[in-house]
Amino acid sequence: MILRKLNLSKITLHLMFITMSLAFILPLILVVSISFTNEKWLMLDGYRFWPKEFSTAAYQYVFSGAGSILNAYGVTIFVTVVGTLLHLLITAMLSYSLTRPEVKHRRALTFFVYLPVLFNGGLVPQYILLTQVLHLKDTIWVLIIVYLVSTVNVLIMKNFFRTIPDSLIESARMDGSGEIRTFFQIVLPLSKPALATIGLFVTIAYWNDWMTASLYIESPNLRPLQYLLQSLMNNIGYLQSNAQASQSMEAAIGMLPSEGARMATCVLAIGPIILLYPLLQKYFEKGLTIGAVKE
Repeated sequence: MILRKLNLSKITLHLMFITMSLAFILPLILVVSISFTNEKWLMLDGYRFWPKEFSTAAYQYVFSGAGSILNAYGVTIFVTVVGTLLHLLITAMLSYSLTRPEVKHRRALTFFVYLPVLFNGGLVPQYILLTQVLHLKDTIWVLIIVYLVSTVNVLIMKNFFRTIPDSLIESARMDGSGEIRTFFQIVLPLSKPALATIGLFVTIAYWNDWMTASLYIESPNLRPLQYLLQSLMNNIGYLQSNAQASQSMEAAIGMLPSEGARMATCVLAIGPIILLYPLLQKYFEKGLTIGAVKE
């Protein structure tokens, strides 16, 4: 009887996870299928999990300005990699200093770090600071500095550093290790789960950011991928909304792979970033359970 209950519980649990997995995977498969489907069959038959007529017209349209796409990929990769590394470094150093009892006024500093969560200056002061004071408008560094520090991530790292035994740090000091060496050779290697978890979220934030570029970037060579794809979709919508201007334009617009192009941009946007999940999964799972159990 107990064995039957256990088997029933396992079957129910497996069915639940299979259903959830399909709910996550099937929409992604549908998006990829639509991106490779001829636009005419999309209008006639709707969406299918397998293309009725295979076509790469959507990707050809998206890559029609291949130089812009490749340049946007380069900008986005640079901003994501450099921004994530700098964010993790600054967050780790700030959080570690706030946990050390020998740092003076660390309680006041913690409150100063936490204050932006309660009171945010808003977009106008941020725009004035970045453009008039720091003069970062239309530079690649403005895309990095906006996400350089996060109060929530600082607090998460601070709580994680509290789990590292003080005896370990004291032992390193007795062996002649300085603060910088202790931090980089002892503290950071022990913080891989927390760094991987925070790094994943920060990477996604940098990769998906297009709003910052729309506010501060004017040069076409500094536009990131998400902003370029957003502009592409806006152009398609504008052309379709004004297709009544002439019959020739209407015929030309009818040939645009509008639905396929939208799905192709989704595939191009999520393709590289989705590869990070398998690489960081083991650290991500451990990072989510940090502080869940008290000893």
